[in-house]
Amino acid sequence: MSLDRRALLAGAAATAALAARRAHAAEPVYTPQLSFAGKSVLITGCSSGFGRLTAELLARQGARVFATMRGLPRTEADELMTLASAERLDLHVIGIDVTDLKQVNAGVKEAERINGGPIDVLVNNAGIGITSPVEVQDMEATRLIFDTNVFGPHRMARAVLPGMRGKGGGQIIQISSQLGRVIAPYSGHYSATKFALEAMSEQLAYELVPHQIDVTIIEPGGYPTKVWVNRNMYSAALRERSMAVHSKGYPDQVAAMGTEDGSGRSNDPMDVARAIAGLIAQPPGTRPLRLPVSGGAIPQMPINTVTAQVQTAWLGNSRAGPLVRAVHQR
Repeated sequence: MSLDRRALLAGAAATAALAARRAHAAEPVYTPQLSFAGKSVLITGCSSGFGRLTAELLARQGARVFATMRGLPRTEADELMTLASAERLDLHVIGIDVTDLKQVNAGVKEAERINGGPIDVLVNNAGIGITSPVEVQDMEATRLIFDTNVFGPHRMARAVLPGMRGKGGGQIIQISSQLGRVIAPYSGHYSATKFALEAMSEQLAYELVPHQIDVTIIEPGGYPTKVWVNRNMYSAALRERSMAVHSKGYPDQVAAMGTEDGSGRSNDPMDVARAIAGLIAQPPGTRPLRLPVSGGAIPQMPINTVTAQVQTAWLGNSRAGPLVRAVHQR
């Protein structure tokens, strides 16, 4: 497939103009008056943070929510079930470790059984971070973070998609990060996994157009959630088993592994929960591929814009053109 510089620039200009015209229409809007009655939503990683907040918000606005988490029984699950009972919410807690294929498949089947049919919305929220220089990341840490942040969402998507395709529609929301488009040194393989998630999700978005299934990638900035608790645990364990031949090259960074606290972050994590709700409320086929959510800087915006321009200019007139244009020209 050939593409000269003039065609690329022309396609980029056309896509930029179209994006400018559609920018306002594509922005999801959340209000407390939204009703999600009749909508079923499965969310991974609901023990705390974005997952927990989203589960509560959507259930309180009428959705049937399947809040999943690993390691049941656990206090966080008991808290959610107590809340559901007290407020008469249609909220169900299911045990799913996204790194375990059997749990993924069994958990989705249980949700579909309770729902009486396929799930409407999957929110892939579960994820971990392990902080260190890349050289210090051993294969144990590397496998764990890719297994959770990339293979986990893949397992979940494969589990729900047959049902969504069978009923002729659905929605997948992937929780990525600003670091899925830009890179901070000494953050281990976190960016590598989120870059992979972004690429897999964009490809899914194209391939699912004929099935009326929307895919949106949410890119949060820094928020004060409990993600730091597990990150410190994994990072400290990596520090303890790290080999001196690797760690001696980064003494200051290795000494700090396992000591992060997320301080200095005052943004409201409910921003992400409300963004998810706004996306679900949008009409199918109008939802954006990428949605930055941040109380501060959004450094990835130029990258997102250029990506859409290049994809459309490169493939817009190919056999894949209708799929690419359907995703980027909303």
